Amino acid sequence: MFGPTKSLDTAAHHHAGQSLAKTLSWPHLIALGVGAIVGTGIYTLVGVGAERAGPAVILAFLICGIVCACAALAYAELATMIPTAGSAYTFSYVAIGEGIAWVVGWSLILEYSLACSTVAVGWSGYLVGWIESAGVHLPHALLVGPHGGGIVNLPAVLVALAVMGMLIAGTRESATLNIVLVLIKLAALAIFVTFAAPHFNTANLHPFMPYGFGSDGKHGVMAAAAIVFFAFYGFDTVATSAEETKNPKRDLTIGIVGSMILCTLIYIAVAFTAIGALPFTALANSPEPLALVLRTLGQPLAAHLIALAAILALPSVILVMMYGQSRVFFVMARDGLLPRGLAKVSKRTGAPTRITLLTGISIAVVAGIFRLDEIAELANAGTLVAFISVGACLMVLRRRAPGAERLFRAPMPYLVGTLAILGCLYLMVSLPPLTLVRFILWNAAGLLIYFGYGRRHSDAAKSGAIPRG
Repeated sequence: MFGPTKSLDTAAHHHAGQSLAKTLSWPHLIALGVGAIVGTGIYTLVGVGAERAGPAVILAFLICGIVCACAALAYAELATMIPTAGSAYTFSYVAIGEGIAWVVGWSLILEYSLACSTVAVGWSGYLVGWIESAGVHLPHALLVGPHGGGIVNLPAVLVALAVMGMLIAGTRESATLNIVLVLIKLAALAIFVTFAAPHFNTANLHPFMPYGFGSDGKHGVMAAAAIVFFAFYGFDTVATSAEETKNPKRDLTIGIVGSMILCTLIYIAVAFTAIGALPFTALANSPEPLALVLRTLGQPLAAHLIALAAILALPSVILVMMYGQSRVFFVMARDGLLPRGLAKVSKRTGAPTRITLLTGISIAVVAGIFRLDEIAELANAGTLVAFISVGACLMVLRRRAPGAERLFRAPMPYLVGTLAILGCLYLMVSLPPLTLVRFILWNAAGLLIYFGYGRRHSDAAKSGAIPRG
């Protein structure tokens, strides 16, 4: 019904010159997960969530954490069972079929590219603010795209290209640098909690749920959850590194589950501290809520350090998301769904240079030219589809291949898979209707590419599993 599937035996076997080098261990994987998860989401979405849910934005973070924890358990089992690149795309190909795998892969491309571009533009804003605060004024035409009356957002382009260069230099080198950037981000959040926690006032938590639980499209706990979900995804990027992991049995489980638990605890602590320190109305829609809290509390130096940490460390989010997108692109090309010439790896670094170059340039173009504020929620829609698919894959493979080796076994797999699916569906219907329309249009364009090219050139078509048509 959904096209041919890959077997478990063939999923991890690849042609010469198309296998990724095993260079990563568990500290790199936890840093990859935390590097992707802790970024613009916690730095900015506390304010957006507070506007939509009031103090109950804390509950929105908790709901997202529970849903993502179920997805993380499914990812951990599948990634150790199928230790090859591609994440949810590869799992879907093995468990459900090529057609669904294409939709999931195409959705992941949307997730990663929009996340990268959005963070690049946000980083540009922090950098320009710092430069101009020193009395240096740069040409407006080089700071915003055509939508803002300029030519190109040059800082956003440059940071995207710089990250692309790091990935081309080698996966291990990029992952090691990412560990340093992650430590800077965590130190900044620790500074925030340290300075803001003494000002906690329980009166700021009342009324706790002023707009109710459900979503009316604009307000409510679930409306906030549909947005702050952006702050959580990223641990799925760890699964895309399965093929490059030295010890998948141990390292993937630690990387996926460990990064998810750590980030959920960090987010709840930061959100609880922020909401308790100031009335939620003061935080609503602030582009820099954490710095705002510290300035309001008379801590300008700490606020300054928070902003500096964002400038130094936000590129780690771009690095991890670009890494994830390049690996999904790479595997789809290796399977023949995209031109196979893209699935070549460097003999020197073992990294997919061609696909990384294409990915980096495309992200730089989007970040430099297009306005992303109205379409950023599309990234959430793409991720939710991937999580739904992974929950289904967990249950399908438990039934279809119960005796297959599983280096990590998710507890209560049918409950975990069902909760992941239902939770993600609830979050998806809580997104604005226009976002869902745009997501459907994106996948409609993707299906045209699939039926026009991918389906006829895939490994399944070559093997005769489906007609070349």
